Amino acid sequence: MSGRAFSRRAFLASSVALATVARAMAATRPQAPDPQIEDLLRRMTLEEKAGQLSVFRSPGFSAKENPQRSHEPATREEARAIVGRGMASGFFNGFDPVFNRELQRIAVEDSRLGVPLIFAADVIHGFKTTFPVPIAEAASFDPELCRRTARASAEEATAVGLHWTFAPAVDVARDERWGRVMGGAGEDTWLDAQISAARVRGFQGEDLRADNSLLACPKHFAGYGAVEGGMDYNTADISEITLRQVHLPPFRAAFAAGALTTMAAFNDVAGVPSTADRRLLTEILRDEWRFPGLVVSDFQSVRELIAHGYAADEADAALKALGAGCDVSLGDEIYCNHIPALVRSGRLPEATLDESVRRVLRLKKAIGLFENPYRSLDPGRVQKAMRRPETIALARESARKSIVLLKNENDLLPLSKSGKSFAFIGPFVSSKAQSLGYSSLGGEPELAVSLEEGVRAALGSDARCAFTPGSAAESALPGGIEAAVAAAREADVAVLFLGETGEMSDEGASTSSIVIPRPQQELAQAVAATGKPMVVILKHGRALALRGAVRDAPAILCSWFLGSESGHALADILFGDHAPQARLPVSFPQAPGQEPFYYDHRATGRPQVDFHERFVAHYRDVTNEPLYAFGHGLTYSAIDYGETMIDAPRLTRDGVLKISARIVNKGPRAAHEIAQLYIHRRVAAITQPVRELKGIRHVALAPGETKEVLFELRASDLAYVHPDLSMRADDGLFDVWIAPSAVGGRKASFALT
Repeated sequence: MSGRAFSRRAFLASSVALATVARAMAATRPQAPDPQIEDLLRRMTLEEKAGQLSVFRSPGFSAKENPQRSHEPATREEARAIVGRGMASGFFNGFDPVFNRELQRIAVEDSRLGVPLIFAADVIHGFKTTFPVPIAEAASFDPELCRRTARASAEEATAVGLHWTFAPAVDVARDERWGRVMGGAGEDTWLDAQISAARVRGFQGEDLRADNSLLACPKHFAGYGAVEGGMDYNTADISEITLRQVHLPPFRAAFAAGALTTMAAFNDVAGVPSTADRRLLTEILRDEWRFPGLVVSDFQSVRELIAHGYAADEADAALKALGAGCDVSLGDEIYCNHIPALVRSGRLPEATLDESVRRVLRLKKAIGLFENPYRSLDPGRVQKAMRRPETIALARESARKSIVLLKNENDLLPLSKSGKSFAFIGPFVSSKAQSLGYSSLGGEPELAVSLEEGVRAALGSDARCAFTPGSAAESALPGGIEAAVAAAREADVAVLFLGETGEMSDEGASTSSIVIPRPQQELAQAVAATGKPMVVILKHGRALALRGAVRDAPAILCSWFLGSESGHALADILFGDHAPQARLPVSFPQAPGQEPFYYDHRATGRPQVDFHERFVAHYRDVTNEPLYAFGHGLTYSAIDYGETMIDAPRLTRDGVLKISARIVNKGPRAAHEIAQLYIHRRVAAITQPVRELKGIRHVALAPGETKEVLFELRASDLAYVHPDLSMRADDGLFDVWIAPSAVGGRKASFALT
């Protein structure tokens, strides 16, 4: 078979990791009581039990963001005191291994029962070495690359004493107004599931007890990507079928890959806040799926049950959250303050409390903390583990493979390294900090490579280049446009670096209009008016609705937030040392008002065929087509897809259907193509998406080369959620495409019998 899904080596490594994780999971299952844990439970006071269900921010990190909401130890002395009393299960976002080791010593040597602490953090896309933000890396369409960067992140993060990361985010995001699109894998459930599983395997490695294993926590359970209006923390009114068909599969994939924890979402689902949703946290997660691990709240989301209007006060919030199955409260003392009294009053059964404490203790034992409480707490590892040459090389590789070429009229790209002069214009041209993205917790901006630095390194001292900001991200600069226009007139090619800052695209950064800010748009219009060839590089954490000179530019690159090696990676692509290969994990709409907008929407009874027809599902001012489709991405060559071929007209229940197509590189440059397999059910018990992604293949093509890509489909690949909530495939006719995007390819058809 030509084209790779995963290498054999990667598959074997993943198999070993899964086998190891499976053994650890088996050790956590409640069917076999652990004598050590049961003995601890018998000896624990109610206060100590409540302490095991409380994880606090590390002192010094606590009050700086929102001091009026802080209910945690604010100083190191307070932290030492509560650990000595056995009143903390762990701490998060503290990166001092010496202090963490001191707290661990107090926990295991000075506290009454000696239960070890767990140390956690939001390690989202790297630690000291910052990799592309998750949505960018999803554009690689390469789960193995995502596994490798998660593994490298774990190597660095565990060197400062961390055991647990609140990642990956596996929310399926279909409204680009949502600020947290940046943190996930995009709009497609199948791709999200593949990448989520890969990231779990990468974070955790082959042995959960190893010093470099970082426990994964897929989040946010559940439906967070479906918040109304794309507004962070908002309600999500999702049908049970959509919840199970779209939003839950990436969690199941992450759990199958060995994740032993998950984080409850801030949002409510159909009126019940996820933090206290027994249907989600107990009936689905534990009763249906037999999930053996623990659930942690999002930051102070137990207390937020009061603001939701779901709980009367803190005690009621603690009762409802723990009773629903939220084992650990993150970022406050609400469990410590109220659980003991709730049990003594008879409102909370002690058996419910004990089961949550068991889950916490089993988890700590599964990752080796009872056996070796100082696991990952060796200060001597810090310098050895950080920013290794191979890690920096991986950051550059992953950044390069995350860049999507949207448009390239007249082969403007790649740019020539000699004989041309360039004007690099825009607020991000010389910025190092904006390379990282907002959620780069341990990253150091001074270590990042700006576009200017990358270009200078690529072209050398003789390069004829000008670098000017032109404007700030959201405001004009005095004389900025005039300086930019002058630089463009003196250059052969103008390269504009425009888009969002990290603060504009992350948690709490939802927006009503996903457009380039006005000052940058005006800058682009002025530079375009010079008539010089113009390349636009976009910096962003979501799909954007492009307008005017930005939309009309002859060449456009999506660069997202690429991390530490951003400038080098961009120069690699701009000057043709490497060709672009990434694909869009989100659909680019024509206008902001199309949101929520995603490729696998359901068919309607009045589909739009002719734009001028009135009584169909459409907007008056734009077609229903994307500006750039999910899966779209160009190379520096011309790629042609042949007919989609099937080896039989029918697929039986226990059979395998082979689907193939010949792909030709008709251009003069080598290319890396990502072929995509899509299906459509013609008739079903529930109206179906117009297309669904079911497979990807990476294909290297030399100039003039032809290769065949082969996919296999089984009946299980065709299953969907029915009205009775069962998951099964129905007999009937299906359409299938092998395509370069969600709107391309040549259709073939088959029947499932």
